[in-house]
Amino acid sequence: MTTKFYPLPPARAVLPVMAAQGGGCMLCIASDAGKLATPGEVAIGTAMAGIIMFCRAMAYEAKRDGIRVNCLTPSIVEGTPLHERLMDDPFAGKLFGKAKAMAHLGVVTPEDLAAMAVFLASPQAARVIGQTISVTGGISAI
Repeated sequence: MTTKFYPLPPARAVLPVMAAQGGGCMLCIASDAGKLATPGEVAIGTAMAGIIMFCRAMAYEAKRDGIRVNCLTPSIVEGTPLHERLMDDPFAGKLFGKAKAMAHLGVVTPEDLAAMAVFLASPQAARVIGQTISVTGGISAI
């Protein structure tokens, strides 16, 4: 095994272990703000786009060692403390209230994200690598 440098400490810690065991799956969580420009979300959108690209680049490097890296990008996740804080804020509440109306398949729940994470970590997703998957209920159908 060759020595590799991974810029984030968690990746530096886990990827060599996964490589030594012959493979693995890493799942990153960002936000759809990294894929779709939204008013009031310049800073978070920029940060999330960085995470998305980091995951894609890491997938490119790690695939040689049998490691799959993918990224989930939810938008609004109902039933979480962040959802409540956003909806209580006058600006964010108005913005995300409009977005919730666009979730024609329903607003995402933590269980929806968990189901996608389990799938991506499972053998059924053995050929899925370097993907950024939006779980939004249709808010941003991209």
